[in-house]
Amino acid sequence: MGKIKGIKDINIKGKKVLIRVDFNCPMNKDGTVADDNRIVAALPTIEYALSQEAKVILVSHLGRPDGKKDPKYTLQGVGEKLAELLKKDVVFVEDCIGAGVWAVLENMKTGSVALLENVRFYKEEEANDKNFSQQLAKLCDVYINDAFGTAHRAHASTAGIAAFVKEKGAGLLMQKEIEELGTVLNDPKKPFVAILGGAKVSDKIAIVENFSKNADVMIIGGAMAYTFLKAKGFSVGDSLVENDKIELAKKIISRFETKGLRLLLPVDHVITAEVKEGADWQITKDENIPAGMKGVDIGPKSITLFKEALKDAATIIWNGPMGVFEVKPFDNGTVAIARMLAESKAHTVVGGGDSAAAVKKAGVIDKITHVSTGGGASMEFLEGIKLPGIAALEE
Repeated sequence: MGKIKGIKDINIKGKKVLIRVDFNCPMNKDGTVADDNRIVAALPTIEYALSQEAKVILVSHLGRPDGKKDPKYTLQGVGEKLAELLKKDVVFVEDCIGAGVWAVLENMKTGSVALLENVRFYKEEEANDKNFSQQLAKLCDVYINDAFGTAHRAHASTAGIAAFVKEKGAGLLMQKEIEELGTVLNDPKKPFVAILGGAKVSDKIAIVENFSKNADVMIIGGAMAYTFLKAKGFSVGDSLVENDKIELAKKIISRFETKGLRLLLPVDHVITAEVKEGADWQITKDENIPAGMKGVDIGPKSITLFKEALKDAATIIWNGPMGVFEVKPFDNGTVAIARMLAESKAHTVVGGGDSAAAVKKAGVIDKITHVSTGGGASMEFLEGIKLPGIAALEE
């Protein structure tokens, strides 16, 4: 990665600073914010810019309005919530480019905040249109990207704009994400344990490949474990399996064996005939799942095994649930992992939307060293992909 300036490395005093934030929040039907986590995550950068008496201009997307002005996706309610959190007036601007925006920004005082309307009301945003990027760039003296959650998208406000602004850098949230995920990927304190879950091996294969280079222990749960168990010759019943990935799973298993590293798979399962709340379920006595039954969570023996493996860890990363955690009681294994991380003395990093939701559900989010704000972005970063929103900030 090339050198990237942080917001604190740039003189922003009295300047117009356009900050790309990720205010893509869940909204209520009445246009109010249902979950303000993403706004709260951006506050340190906004507050730092205000402390430097900058003129703070915020740009974000919300939902998928498909390049059309759709009142359902207005950021007005987000602006109201932001004003409440900042305890400060936020000027809401009903567009994100053009003469009307210019007029508002020209009259801005230092130490004030303006929030522009949804940048995705223009199809040019997602097309990373050069002209649109230039129009956004004209609004500011300094461009700061603090939207890690959209850093994997090469859009006008996340990447294109950077080419047309002289001074650019990363916000505090973006810097923290790069630092935390970068350390796990390239230089984790040992022993390093990687926990991977989720539905498909194909979704996580690049992460598995990457972590097989530096993890001392890899724990695989969730539906992707059934592909690995089938590769080892166990019966998996009607569980979700990617048959076209079995040979690949065999190669990964043998790579771990050759390197003398531990690859841990579930040794028992919670199984059911149908995945729904209130369905009958049972626990298998070993790795095998009988015909007609589906694995939906890790069992108690697996929880004990995984807990033991985490005992001496210095770094733990977790990406992906251990089962169908959105359906009770099949969330037990996922919540147990969340609690193990909370109790660990290790440096703990949680990446991916489902795992972040799990630590929140378990009520331990404040006991995790770092919970990534980017679902798809953190996945791609951990795969070793260079994210356009980060690459655009490199000098």
